[in-house]
Amino acid sequence: MNYLFRLTLLSTLLVCNATLFAQDKQTLPEDSKYHDGVPKGEIIGPIKWESKIFPGTVRDYWLYVPEQYNKEKPACLFIAQDGLNRAKGWHIPEILDNLIHKNEVPVQIGIFISPGVVPAANSNAQARFNRSFEYDALGDRYARFLIEEIIPEVKKSYNISDDPNDRAIAGASSGAICAFTAAWERPDQFRRVLSTIGTYVGLRGGDAYPVLIRKHEPKPLRVFLSDGRNDLNLYGGEWFVANQAMLSALEFSGYEVEHRWGDGGHNSKHAVQIMPDAMRWLWKNYPEPIQAGTTENRRTDLLIPNENWEAVSSGHRFTEGPVANDMGELFFTDIPNGSIHKISADGTVSTFAENSPGVNGLMFGPDGKLYACQNGNKQIVRYTMSGEMEAVCKGVESNDLVVLHDGSGYFTDPNNKKVWRFSPDGKTSVVDTGIERPNGVIVSPDQTLLTVSDTAGRFTYSFQIQPDGKLAHKQAYGHLHLPDSTGNSGADGMTVDTEGRLYVTTRQGLQVLDQPGRVHLIIDKPQDGWLSNVVFGGKNFDTLYVTCGDKVFKRRVKATGVQPWKAPVKPPKPRL
Repeated sequence: MNYLFRLTLLSTLLVCNATLFAQDKQTLPEDSKYHDGVPKGEIIGPIKWESKIFPGTVRDYWLYVPEQYNKEKPACLFIAQDGLNRAKGWHIPEILDNLIHKNEVPVQIGIFISPGVVPAANSNAQARFNRSFEYDALGDRYARFLIEEIIPEVKKSYNISDDPNDRAIAGASSGAICAFTAAWERPDQFRRVLSTIGTYVGLRGGDAYPVLIRKHEPKPLRVFLSDGRNDLNLYGGEWFVANQAMLSALEFSGYEVEHRWGDGGHNSKHAVQIMPDAMRWLWKNYPEPIQAGTTENRRTDLLIPNENWEAVSSGHRFTEGPVANDMGELFFTDIPNGSIHKISADGTVSTFAENSPGVNGLMFGPDGKLYACQNGNKQIVRYTMSGEMEAVCKGVESNDLVVLHDGSGYFTDPNNKKVWRFSPDGKTSVVDTGIERPNGVIVSPDQTLLTVSDTAGRFTYSFQIQPDGKLAHKQAYGHLHLPDSTGNSGADGMTVDTEGRLYVTTRQGLQVLDQPGRVHLIIDKPQDGWLSNVVFGGKNFDTLYVTCGDKVFKRRVKATGVQPWKAPVKPPKPRL
């Protein structure tokens, strides 16, 4: 090696080392430093916690309590994953001290919480580290852990606001997707999300978020994203690309979202530089409430601004079988009570029929009578509008049914994995077997295609109705989204509109599919509970009615429903 080459190499190494040193010794933003005259908050902890939602785990958490905290006034809340080390690495205590002092963020209690660990069984064993399980997973488990365990425990000593607009949640890497998931699942509890180097990749399903954000009814969330171009690129995906996909999806769906991209890798260097600004943006214009996004940019634009679910009947045990008559008045069942109820045009709820054991699905027929699956008596019955009942099909198990314009119909028999046809005179025949749990059943507006939902699977099944009423060309056609906690969709009742769109009640919400079987929109459930069925009703048949748990809800949308027992309606050709 000659002298000149060695000198050049030495110079290059010195420059590289100086650059690396400079990166490690970046100048802190002024609001990330302690300043004389600024009241300092107190750090309390570590506090040990043993979880019931995550059995066997132990963890520590710490509290930040600003000097300005007043127990007579509910404080806002800021939760950071990965404990005090993450919070100190971001300089959160100093930032909150400074920004609260300058009235740039509200007074807030900080909870800095570590992931759980199941301690090793013995000295020769390894502990079970819960971080990925808790942080990377979708679903509401971690949100419930915070809502049911940690926050109530802290509230024993501190006055924390219950308003979701007053709560922020933050994290880095897996902690970031954890923070987003908690708010996504429970916007009734958290509405401000700070995400740095977020792991929105295929570790435990997080790569699904950009699609879900584009399809779901928008939620009232404010989201700050940051990442660097040299972040990880591993088996689960490329972090920077995934964060850009998150930004694109949030913007598409009208969310309030901000981002800061840098050139860094999977570390906190970039986050440290932008953290004071991120915190200001997270709380900007407080206490103005955070608004939900919009569906106006979507191909399927059904939702009307400020039109939300409204309860129209409550106090039941389990509601099912909604159907509307020609005037748009609603009939529905309460299965455990064996009763059928009616909601009149003026909103009055009355009992239409009692002593109807196990009554489930309802449908009107072309004869003007109300058909019902009376499974407790192993029969399908029909009622006149004066309440007189007669049996149509005897000795059959049934769950849901549809009646066509010629008086024939189909019903599902989930316990025996069968789909049946019945003729106008009540004769029955099996037309399909093998769907794991056939449940809801509906026809296309032109009455040539029959759709059956499978509660135990992720598809709806499509059949072509033959001239003799038999079914042909069975296909697992409609592709539904599944919650992370189960492998089945919980698909139940269905309805259709004049555009040929299919509305399916599922665990994930009310999923709206186009004619080719693709989910375009997922409308949130109105409450926790089983979303059992859906139908169009109201004067103009532009109001969705759903049965969910112990209540019935309605919501007006930009669509018009179809009544299967009337003349067929040809829908427009879909966009393929």
